[in-house]
Amino acid sequence: MSVHNADVAAVFEEIADLLEIEGSNPFRIRAYRNAARTLRDLPREVGAMLGEGEDLTELPGIGDDLAAKIKEVVETGTATALEEHRKKVPKSLTELLRIPGIGPKRVKALYHDLGIRRLDQLQKAAQGGRVRSLKGFGEKTERYILNQLKERTGEQKRFQLAVATPYTEALIAYLKESPGVKQVVAAGSYRRAKETIGDLDLLVTAVPGSPVMDRFVSYPEVEEILVQGPTKASVRLACKLQVDVRVVPEDSYGAALQYFTGSKAHSVTLRQLAQQRGLKLNEYGLFKGDRSVAGATEESVYSAVGLPWIPPELRENRGEFDAARAGRLPALVELADLRGDLHAHTKATDGRNSMREMAEAARACGLEYLAITDHSRRLTMAKGLDPKRLFEQLEEIDRLNAMLSGITVLKGIEVDILEDGSLDLPDEDLCRLDLVVGAIHSHFRLSRQKQTERILRAMDHPCFTIFAHPSGRLINERAPYDVDMARLLRHARERGCFLEVNAHPVRLDLTDTDCRMAREEGVMLSIDSDAHSVFDLENLRYGVGQARRGWLEKKDILNTRTLRELRTLLKRTMVKT
Repeated sequence: MSVHNADVAAVFEEIADLLEIEGSNPFRIRAYRNAARTLRDLPREVGAMLGEGEDLTELPGIGDDLAAKIKEVVETGTATALEEHRKKVPKSLTELLRIPGIGPKRVKALYHDLGIRRLDQLQKAAQGGRVRSLKGFGEKTERYILNQLKERTGEQKRFQLAVATPYTEALIAYLKESPGVKQVVAAGSYRRAKETIGDLDLLVTAVPGSPVMDRFVSYPEVEEILVQGPTKASVRLACKLQVDVRVVPEDSYGAALQYFTGSKAHSVTLRQLAQQRGLKLNEYGLFKGDRSVAGATEESVYSAVGLPWIPPELRENRGEFDAARAGRLPALVELADLRGDLHAHTKATDGRNSMREMAEAARACGLEYLAITDHSRRLTMAKGLDPKRLFEQLEEIDRLNAMLSGITVLKGIEVDILEDGSLDLPDEDLCRLDLVVGAIHSHFRLSRQKQTERILRAMDHPCFTIFAHPSGRLINERAPYDVDMARLLRHARERGCFLEVNAHPVRLDLTDTDCRMAREEGVMLSIDSDAHSVFDLENLRYGVGQARRGWLEKKDILNTRTLRELRTLLKRTMVKT
C-alpha cells in the first residue's frame, strides 16, 4: 500500500501531540511539527523520492533521525517511536487537543486529575461541573468546552481539499492506466473546490469490457469494498476517504459530470429549468420523451435549457442562474493571472528557507514579485523581528534585488495587531516598508464588538495595507473569531486598504461568501500563499479556487497587477499624518 505525505505527516503530528502531553522538550516537539508541515507542503510524494534514492536530509528541517523515521513510515505505515508513546499516553487524548483553547497542559490535567481520556468523558465531566474545579480552567472555560463539544456532535469526517488532493491525483493516475479507459475526472465538492470534502466522486469513460472497475477495487490503498458492480463501485481507503467510481457512456458523460458535480441545490434548479421546457434531465442525459437531445458535454446540457456553461465553483444556487440568464457570469480569476505573492516568510522568523531561495522559487512559479513579510517581535515563538532585525532585513532585500533578475522582492512585515488595535512596531519602522500586513495572533475570544473595533483601529494606522487571514479560522481546528465582516469591508473600502484570501489549505480565509461580499463592496483582495517554505508557493492554487467560489475576477485581485500598478495602489494606502 502506498503511503502518502499526509500519512507520514499525521504520524509526526501524533508523536508531537503525545510528546506535548508528556511535557517533553519543546524543541523536539517543534521538530516533529515542522517536519510534518514540510511533508504536507512537498509537491512530490516522499515515497517516490526515496524510491529514486534522493537524500531526504536536504529537505528543510529534516535531519538524519527524522529522515530514518520517514523511511520507516513509508515502508511500514507507522513508526516505532509512535507506538512507544502510545503505550505511555492513550491515543484518544490527542482528540482533546483538537478543541480550540485546550492545550497540552490542560489535557494533561484532565487526564491525571479527572481520568478523562475521551471526548464523551470530557462532556460528562463538564456537564457535572467537575472541570471548573481544576486549576487553570474555571466556569467560563468549562462552558466554552461544552459549546465546542456540542458543535462537534454528529460532525461528518471531512478532509481538507489539499489533504484529499494527493489521494485523488494518485488514484486518477492509477485508473487511467487501466486498458480501455478514456477519461477519469473528479466531480463533486472536489471539482467545485470546496475547502473540505466528505467523499470523492470519480467519473470514468471506457470502452466496453474495460477492467477498470476490477482495477479500482484492487487498488492497494482500498481498506474496505462497500459496493461493487460493473458500472458503480464504492470503497473506503485506508486514510478513511470514501471513493465512489461510476463508469458512464460517452454520450452521457456531460450530463453525468454535471449531475455528480452538484451541488444538490444547483442540480435541482437545473432540472426544474429543463422541466419548464418539457425536458427531463438526469445523469444519463437530457431527454425529450425518449429521445436524447443533449448530454455528451456539460455545455450541451446548459445550452439546451438556454444557459451558458456555468463554472463548477459557482454551482451553489447562489444567484448563478440569474447571472447566466443576464449574461453577467464573472470571468473568474485564474492562477495564471497572479503576478506576485504579498505574504511570505523566511527562516529569519518561522520560515524554512532563505530570502533568496524564496525569491528564486517565486520566480520559478512565474511570479514577478514577492513580498517578504516575516513576523513582528510579539510573536516570540516565531522569532519575530524587532526594529533592529527588521532594518537588517531591509538592507538584505536591497542587496538581493541588486543581484536578482526576473523577480522583485518587496519589503514587508506581518505585524501583530495588539489587543487595543495598535501595531507591534513603531511607525518610523513601518513607514520604511512597501506594505504592512496586519494580523491577529492572540485574544481570539474577544466579544464581537471589541474584536471588530480592534481591527478597525488597526486599519486606521497610516501604514496599514492588508488584513491577513481575516477571520482567524483554522479549518477543522479553530473556529473563526466573532467579527462584523460587513463592517470591516466597508471600512476597508473607505480607508483604501485590502483584505487577504489566505491560500494556506488550513486557512482559506476569507471564506467564499465573504469573498463575494468584498466584491460587492468594491474591496480589492490579495490572494497570498502565506508561504513558510518554497513548497508553500504551490498553495496559491487553493486560494484561487476559494476566490473563484467567491465570484472574483482578475480585476478584483490586488496581486494580478503589474509591479508598477501595484506600487501605485500600495502608495495610496499610506495615509499622510
